[in-house]
Amino acid sequence: MSAKPGSRWASTKEDAELEAKIKREKEEKRRRKAEKARKLEEEKKQAAEAAAAAAQQDQDDDDDGRRPSKRRKLTPDPKAAGDDDDDDDDDAAAPGKLLRFETGTWGKCRSVENYDKLNDIEEGTYGWVARATQLATGKVVALKRLKLDFGDRSGLPVTGLREIQILRDCRHRNVVDLEEVVVGDDVTRLDNSIFLVLEFVEHDIKSILEDMPEPFLSSEIKQLLLQLTSGVAYLHDNWILHRDLKTSNLLLSNRGQLKVADFGMARYVGDPPPPKLTALVVTLWYRSPELLLGTRTYGQPVDMWSVGCIFGELLTREPLLQGKNEVDQMTKIFELCGVPTEESWPGFRRLPNARSLRLPKNPLNTGPVIRARFPGLTAAGAGLLGDLLSLDPDRRPSARDMLRHEYFRQDPKPKPESMFPTFPSKAGQERRRRHEPHAPVRGQAAASLGDADFSSIFQGRDQEERGAGFSLRMV
Repeated sequence: MSAKPGSRWASTKEDAELEAKIKREKEEKRRRKAEKARKLEEEKKQAAEAAAAAAQQDQDDDDDGRRPSKRRKLTPDPKAAGDDDDDDDDDAAAPGKLLRFETGTWGKCRSVENYDKLNDIEEGTYGWVARATQLATGKVVALKRLKLDFGDRSGLPVTGLREIQILRDCRHRNVVDLEEVVVGDDVTRLDNSIFLVLEFVEHDIKSILEDMPEPFLSSEIKQLLLQLTSGVAYLHDNWILHRDLKTSNLLLSNRGQLKVADFGMARYVGDPPPPKLTALVVTLWYRSPELLLGTRTYGQPVDMWSVGCIFGELLTREPLLQGKNEVDQMTKIFELCGVPTEESWPGFRRLPNARSLRLPKNPLNTGPVIRARFPGLTAAGAGLLGDLLSLDPDRRPSARDMLRHEYFRQDPKPKPESMFPTFPSKAGQERRRRHEPHAPVRGQAAASLGDADFSSIFQGRDQEERGAGFSLRMV
């Protein structure tokens, strides 16, 4: 019997070799995949070990005192002790919510060579201001050059950083606009300058008051105060203290629009405010009594005192309280606002510079004399000015309260901005010369009232007006 013939589809030798080749390729692919997974696992393990080693090294460094523990703080520590803030590294010690503002992103700063300087306007405590034109558009702007302190390791002072941040965040018709920040042409130089490009406003209130033949009308004063208070209310609503409100920092356009400017002393605060702030803020003639007495805890009332001083200056065309130094400034404040008592200003004796003051035990004249000083004011106007210049900061109205005051609803009504008079601009002429003290300089030591001997406050006033008089002397 013959053998069964093979199938025509039987596997040949070539087929067997092909199957073996495919099998080897699959095994090689699985081997490479397993090797890749093993290497990836080893890399993860090495990264974890490196992170653990770095954390241990940081801990060792911290234990050895080589790294400040402050770097590890992620949230404010309410138990942290505040130190002298110059101003204000004490923010980390203040409990409260962190502020967040909706802002865009900064692009690359352009060169100041895009602007053509026309003339100097003035020099302030924290920078020079000049008038310039943008070469591309011909638009006139104010160019503020920040003063850089290269003796300080940080280079750009914190006041400059705050001013840039605050101006960038603020958008209000009564606050000056920041258009951009530009730098000097050589960005590789250490002393390269930083410039703030601000909107140009023709006048400042102080220059107008010095040159006016007649004072502002009552309706004009009301309109200026309304705009000033509106701008201050916006700042306070956004947790910003200006801390240097004065007539030279208030700009007025030819269209009657007032704008608050110069934020070199401004800063963000919270609720509650930081436990320790510097007392050396606000130009002397506009500085509140609690600051003069050395308080380190303050808030919006320090700005409202300055608003009251500006109110009086608009009425008289000269600064209301022109002290030669801190002692003389306190003398003039007590002349106008009366001698502080525990009833009129509870707890004032606990302020640092008030502990050594010797005041009369039974003064005959402890109240303010604002009504007699400004006989032309209505009762509502004198009441508002008296409230703003209250010795007790808790009795001063807020900016929002001031906007609703009866004084602004009485006749004459505030004059519309479009009907304001125009004045020749001094910003396009020679540099302005200021006859006023400058704002305090960061790092400057505050004057102590304990180093001076107060003489009689009411010298030169009639005995009938001042009562028995009194003196302020140090114990």
